[in-house]
Amino acid sequence: MIRFLFAAVLILSAQAGLAKGISGTFPSIDGGTLSVEAWRGQPVLVVNTASQCGFTPQYAALQTVWDRYRDAGLVVLAIPSDDFNQELASAAEVKEFCDLNYGLDMPMTDITHVKGSKAHDFYRQVRAETGFVPRWNFNKVLIAPDGSVAETWGSSVKPDSRQITRAIEAYLN
Repeated sequence: MIRFLFAAVLILSAQAGLAKGISGTFPSIDGGTLSVEAWRGQPVLVVNTASQCGFTPQYAALQTVWDRYRDAGLVVLAIPSDDFNQELASAAEVKEFCDLNYGLDMPMTDITHVKGSKAHDFYRQVRAETGFVPRWNFNKVLIAPDGSVAETWGSSVKPDSRQITRAIEAYLN
């Protein structure tokens, strides 16, 4: 009987942890904070970005996806990172670069670590749930409305590709 109760407690604890989902609070590039939990119930496409990368033109596709799906409930979160040594020196420079070159108006964090021992807790949770770690800039993570990781993609998969938009559309109203 004790073994049964212990097993039941372990199962319920695991289920409670899964129900919680991926979480994280980031400093916003505009000041204040951005909380993944605030978007629970909506799909969230999270992309680690860099301003001086061969994939930087994907910012335009990210803005297109944001424009196309935000009214249906999608959140696109750009996370500038210098973990691959291709980001500008300050958040202010990143914001200016993105405004001038891409007209970005999606939520964006301050410069954040996405891999290694300094990785933001969000990315640690993604790794723990899926094994996924960004291997370069412009890796994508789709968080389902329940907070679980729905899918991940590498840099070469464009944000507006059918592969990604099909996954997003599955979670929209």
